[in-house]
Amino acid sequence: MRTPMLGLAFMLSTAVPVPAQSPVAWPAAYTRVWKVEIGEGYSSPVLAGNRVFVHSRKDPQELVTALDAKTGAVVWQNQYAAAFNKNGYAVKMGKGPNATPLVTGGRVFTLGASGHVHAWDEATGKQLWVKDFSSRVDTSKLFCGTSASPTLVNGAVIVQIGSDVHGGSIVALDPATGALKWEWKGDGPGYATPISFETGGVRHLVTLTNKSVVGVNAATGALLWSAPFPDEWMENIVTPVWTGSALIVSGIRQGTHAYRLALTGGKWVATEMWKNADVTMYMSTPVVADGVIYGLSAKRKGQFVALDAATGALKWATEGREGEHASLWLTPQHVAFLSNTGALVVARRSGASFQLEKKYELTASETWARPVIAGGDLIVRDATSLNRLTGK
Repeated sequence: MRTPMLGLAFMLSTAVPVPAQSPVAWPAAYTRVWKVEIGEGYSSPVLAGNRVFVHSRKDPQELVTALDAKTGAVVWQNQYAAAFNKNGYAVKMGKGPNATPLVTGGRVFTLGASGHVHAWDEATGKQLWVKDFSSRVDTSKLFCGTSASPTLVNGAVIVQIGSDVHGGSIVALDPATGALKWEWKGDGPGYATPISFETGGVRHLVTLTNKSVVGVNAATGALLWSAPFPDEWMENIVTPVWTGSALIVSGIRQGTHAYRLALTGGKWVATEMWKNADVTMYMSTPVVADGVIYGLSAKRKGQFVALDAATGALKWATEGREGEHASLWLTPQHVAFLSNTGALVVARRSGASFQLEKKYELTASETWARPVIAGGDLIVRDATSLNRLTGK
């Protein structure tokens, strides 16, 4: 499977491994290699081989584009009608798409803001199949529409769709045909992307609804456990993070929590281990390394923070005004924060204090998507374009 990261693009990303192509050394500056206008959207680009795949919108259509990673030339592009009546309260953000494509097995899977799931041939762009869940997506309270990125688990493409009006579903689809393998039905979805991990001999598929954190059996879709996680504005956005022993979940009004998952009396139970009410992550998903959780708290107009993964205690926080959102990723020695202002902040991985290493201004317009790391280069999506930047 080849994808830069799951999760919401503008609300994206889960705990990530160190990219295989992390920069060996951070450059003095970045310069642009190419820039291509692709349309609006918040989903992250995906690098697979020598191609970059991106999902975007030129209203009233959504576009799926494959570009040559070296030159930016368009290899193929498809578009389809995707009417989306966005809630008027969410006027600042565009109409998506929000979900990052999944590239695996010679196919590209996309999930649009109004609930259209497509499978495309990776080489040619030919449409292989489509599932239309738009009748289940209502934006009366789910302001931004479908946002959970598709992911591959147990050989199935997992998508989360629905709304507060229609209820929500996690569905497992056959990658070759789109046929339904299983479906879990429950509360309407949040905006986070499902993650999967194995503990206690069972693979859990974990995500947020608009009222709770839920874990289902990744093989069958049967509910294993749930924990209340309500939000008055239905803004359960941050993708959960599994540390190997605890599940980390955060919200703008709920603070940051850690849950222990255990099989008790034949039933799985999620028990709260700790809570830090002062660290309130809104759209940005944290990353974990060496027992430290790094993230962006919404306090003070955005603070980069580090928490002790075992206790939730705050280790350090920056002064604030870092931005509304940041995409985070790890390198062997650093944690990188790309804010929605286009600023890339590189800090030493440290639980002792915030140690700034480098800071770059990468884009002139806002960026809400996680970049692609390609050796010493970065592929960055801004408001309407895709840019390849090289270090020097």
